[in-house]
Amino acid sequence: MSSTAPTIANLGTQLEELAAGFAGNAPADVTASFGQAIEQLATSGILEQSLKAGESAPDFTLPNATGGEVHLADLLARGPVVLTFYRGEWCPWCNLTLRAYQAALPEFQRYGAQLVAISPQTPDNSLASATNKELTYPVLSDAGNSVARQYRLVYKFSDELKEATLKLGVDLQQFNGDDRWELPLAGTFVIGQDGKVKNAFVDASFMKRMEPSAILETLQQL
Repeated sequence: MSSTAPTIANLGTQLEELAAGFAGNAPADVTASFGQAIEQLATSGILEQSLKAGESAPDFTLPNATGGEVHLADLLARGPVVLTFYRGEWCPWCNLTLRAYQAALPEFQRYGAQLVAISPQTPDNSLASATNKELTYPVLSDAGNSVARQYRLVYKFSDELKEATLKLGVDLQQFNGDDRWELPLAGTFVIGQDGKVKNAFVDASFMKRMEPSAILETLQQL
């Protein structure tokens, strides 16, 4: 089958445009705090510890936005899985990415793949994510980041980052239903039917995500 990657929109360009707009409009101390947090994550060792291509993807069962349960093993029995971790409904970079993946979903499905998104939000907030963006793929709630922890993606907010986030009107306690102030790094994993990770993208910056074209290229090689 011929490659269709060139037809997939470039997500990175859109994310960069969003970042430029944010930098031009957000308070300077907030953007500085975010930049410092990204630098700290980049040197913390979490990227080196995160799940890598070639490793087995931890199995899980999580609730979807409408109260049902989704089991990774069941999905893999039907085909490859594209698993993406996002921060929450409140994150514009996540929203842009979820929409871009929705647009690319028909191409993923040509290779039998299924797409699943996971965040630490409560089911009600996951439902808002799915509804507001008209997503047709499962959006799962990972209470306490239990699954994200198995994928070695979880980090805790510093007091400075917490203050900057609250200044933007985002209270993670309301979205996640706990007072942990923890999030997963924005990571995406392409998982083969053998349960092995075929491609992994994890970045210290929440403004960077795996390109839909990179996902598609991996699926084409399975």
